[in-house]
Amino acid sequence: MRKKAIRMAGVLCVAALAAVACGNDGDSGGGAGPGDTVKIGLLTTRSGSASAGFVGAEPGLDARLKAYQAEGGKCSDRKFEIVVADDQSSPQGALAGAQKLIQQDKVFAVAEVTPYFFGAAKYVTTSGKDTPTVGGAFDSAPQWLEPGNNLFGSVPNIPDFSKTYTTYGEFWRGLGITKIASVAYDNQASSSAMEQVLRSSDKVGISRAYINDTLPLGSTDVGAIVLGIKNSGADALYLPINPDTSLAIVGGLRQAGVNLKSIVSATGYGADLLASDPAVQAAQGMTFVSLAQPTELNTPATQKFANALKQYAGSPSGLPSFSQSYGWWAGDLLIHGLEVAGCDASQSEFMAALRADKTWDAGGQYANKVSFTELTVQTECLYMTDLSGKTFVPLPQASPICGSQIK
Repeated sequence: MRKKAIRMAGVLCVAALAAVACGNDGDSGGGAGPGDTVKIGLLTTRSGSASAGFVGAEPGLDARLKAYQAEGGKCSDRKFEIVVADDQSSPQGALAGAQKLIQQDKVFAVAEVTPYFFGAAKYVTTSGKDTPTVGGAFDSAPQWLEPGNNLFGSVPNIPDFSKTYTTYGEFWRGLGITKIASVAYDNQASSSAMEQVLRSSDKVGISRAYINDTLPLGSTDVGAIVLGIKNSGADALYLPINPDTSLAIVGGLRQAGVNLKSIVSATGYGADLLASDPAVQAAQGMTFVSLAQPTELNTPATQKFANALKQYAGSPSGLPSFSQSYGWWAGDLLIHGLEVAGCDASQSEFMAALRADKTWDAGGQYANKVSFTELTVQTECLYMTDLSGKTFVPLPQASPICGSQIK
């Protein structure tokens, strides 16, 4: 189970706030009065092959809502109810789940924490266009980059792999890297993420030593890859793949006596990895990317998150899992949207207010504030941590590391 959780937590490459007025007669466009129920529909993965990696989505969302009410926020007199739709680890299940939330449960908004949202994205933005929908966009559905629809990314930037940023290239140049290797899955999201980062390293003169984007999703048969990286002479490695595969490659390189200056994994930061002792051992010295401030920075924003997870989600350490983070961020954005639009806003008022807003930063967890009109950011900021023992240690020179878009 722990192995599955680690694997699916890396499927990136990270709830519906339904205000139902008493006596609304199903009119989803209506507002609600103080004290009325705000129904939150959560589209996530509860069963099937991907389910182990998403068990934290509802607890993360629930923790954000309970913490908000406990702190007495502007709209905290409202009651919150979470309704969950299970996509059963398939795009068809995601479509059915979205239809259930919008048509049957009549939610005010949908928040998704699932890698299969692309199966529902067309329906949500057409037939379901009156329903605000927030999510991490790690499914890479093209609708996330279409302006003016009902989708709102609950992440600092929506993945746009057609753009190139200086972020990674400058980071590796600062470490003296000269040759880069990279391995991706044979799917568009993984291979596009790899190519985007490689273009960044190209810009600073780092040569491509070994590139492979033919690996089947989730595969750990990496003997030939290890040999290819070893023979290439690369001194750095970028892995936009799941932790199971990443750790298999890294373990193979170490057995082969290959010591690289830098190994950066796009996935793996969080409680999922630390739950597995073999994974912890294999990941020593690797660098992990995070979209938000790592808990270990101990800022007011991360303290608030960690304390809420301990109090409301049963987390011993307060270190979030992948799905807990995305559940929390979705809840935080929905709360923010209510406060901006008005606690009794209609769906259309909610979307109009949020689309014009440029003040949300996940309560301080993100390096920059998010604009919902500028879907492609000009500045990309990431946080990086090295694993030392069972602790993620933020890199001083990369907290955050920010790069500009290359025109």
